[in-house]
Amino acid sequence: MRVRNIGILAHVDAGKTTLTERILFRTGATYKQGEVHDGNTVTDFDPQERRRGITIFAAAVSCEWAGHRLSLIDTPGHVDFADEVERSLRILDGAVVVFDAVAGVEPQSEAVWRQADRYRVPRIAFVNKLDRAGADLDAAVRSIRERLGVVPLVVQVPLGTQEHFHGVLDLVSMKEIGWADGKREERPAEGVAARRARARLEEAVAELHPAALEELGAMRDETLRAALRDLTLGGTAVVVLGGSAYRDKGVEPLLDAVVDYLPAPAGDPAAPLAALVFKVHTDRHGRLTFLRVYDGSVTAGDTVWDPVAQRAERVGRVLRVQADRHTDVERAVAGDIVAVAGPKAARAGTTLCSRAHPVLLEAPHPAEPLVSVAVEARTRADGQRLAAALGALVEQHPSLSTRVDPESGQTLLSGQGELQLEVAVTRLREAGLAVTTGRPQVAYRETVVRGVSGVLYRHVKQDGGPGQFAHVVLDVAPAPDGFAFACTVIGGRVPADYVRAVEAGCREALGDGVHPVVGLRVTLTDGATHPKDSSELAFRRAGRLGLRAALAACETVRLEPVAEVTVSAPADALGAVLGDLAARRGQVTGSGAGSVTAVVPLAELFGYATRLRSRTQGRATFTTRPAGYRPAG
Repeated sequence: MRVRNIGILAHVDAGKTTLTERILFRTGATYKQGEVHDGNTVTDFDPQERRRGITIFAAAVSCEWAGHRLSLIDTPGHVDFADEVERSLRILDGAVVVFDAVAGVEPQSEAVWRQADRYRVPRIAFVNKLDRAGADLDAAVRSIRERLGVVPLVVQVPLGTQEHFHGVLDLVSMKEIGWADGKREERPAEGVAARRARARLEEAVAELHPAALEELGAMRDETLRAALRDLTLGGTAVVVLGGSAYRDKGVEPLLDAVVDYLPAPAGDPAAPLAALVFKVHTDRHGRLTFLRVYDGSVTAGDTVWDPVAQRAERVGRVLRVQADRHTDVERAVAGDIVAVAGPKAARAGTTLCSRAHPVLLEAPHPAEPLVSVAVEARTRADGQRLAAALGALVEQHPSLSTRVDPESGQTLLSGQGELQLEVAVTRLREAGLAVTTGRPQVAYRETVVRGVSGVLYRHVKQDGGPGQFAHVVLDVAPAPDGFAFACTVIGGRVPADYVRAVEAGCREALGDGVHPVVGLRVTLTDGATHPKDSSELAFRRAGRLGLRAALAACETVRLEPVAEVTVSAPADALGAVLGDLAARRGQVTGSGAGSVTAVVPLAELFGYATRLRSRTQGRATFTTRPAGYRPAG
């Protein structure tokens, strides 16, 4: 059977989970449509997801349509869980990006679009909620063009507007498709308006595709469909469809578009195994390792190889996943997304392959933590269990991390935002642990604003055995972002192996201070060696201690994380919103009809949701997304 592996991506509340429910129902995978507000959806099966009414964890389901098996991953829309989206995109072949017909491109929908860009995932757009008051397909399409910088190719025109929306005019098949009492009805499209809309689509496609240009004026449906597929796969344009998932209108044409325009997985089932782990989850079934098979196959009872850990893992079971339900299958082949039981040490990002043919697949990189909270057990017995529980949390959610504060001795749990940490602490309590938490704290950074030159550091040690000898001379200067290292030593005064050791030592020094250091360039300008006592270890220590000494002589500034906040509120409440943002050290960057956007220090946003509701009598909503760092005020 042919396969499509796709993700459902969107801003929170755009309708991803509702759309997934309708897809499962329309394909016969479920017999009843679940509703987010009723807490009975297939993919939002975690108790916290159902209580909060949002998707927190990426969930995989599968169904069949038009002779294809569709593997779907419903991803979170909240910015705190963007790492779940990142890991899902790494293993997907295509995506459906859902946009709200009233709001158009929202902050998090733009963020997930950029994530898909990084992994070059072909995608199609579905403008949802065309039945809502204020729905405007043309405005939503303009926002796609302007905010995402892509060419939207609208292949469906709504029949009826807002509450009168009842179907779509499909410009590829030239049929009017409607839904009445849950049944699909079709009839040929007629009239001047339909022909003009088709002509506009043909012209837009012909500008981008040579084969379509040759048939301009008499373009066959199959030529148009093939051109749309080519443009989608090449990332040249995005096909735009519309509907209302909640009203179950537009789902079948979207499924047809998934089959027609999104790619099939590549890979050779006869090749040696190459699979990537993208998720680890522990539930009533035990520890499950979710993976995408890129080449070869994996069968229950196989022994697979982790090339990084140099460890063999045994696969006990291979499972087809349907959210929290699993069905045993004999084997998985190239293109499959499955869960396996048995591996003990594999983590998200681990490659599993054949020991005789080792390969290493690129893994997604977890985002750096932005917010931390102190977590303490109330009893000694819970204290002994807390470390294991935190370890299990971090294993399942790589964007979480833990460390012990060297000053207070407290255990700090760090993540992407207040909501993610709240969810994590709730999971600890649901596991029966009595824990208390402190006030969330943000992750500060430090950067160099004025560097130093010619800092000499001598690392010389003699303790009776082999000595350690390394001399380095370092220049430190500000850099736009991250860390850069260069070497200008000439004449072989510092061998290449020792230069790499100095760089490694400098990287270690970046985390030695009160706050990690970013935004600097270190240049090794000179050095000296000893014929017997020099070693990579000696030069690594010289690099670390030398950079410490250089940073002490630099002028530095503390940086704090900031977020872009977009608040939507009635006009009479915008004054209160602006005043509150100013009090939180926010800098307004834009405003429009009923909305305002500002960059606000993340530390000032703790508890903002409650404060905003209070100031606007519950009439305002807001969204956030990370906006980097700026000097702390």
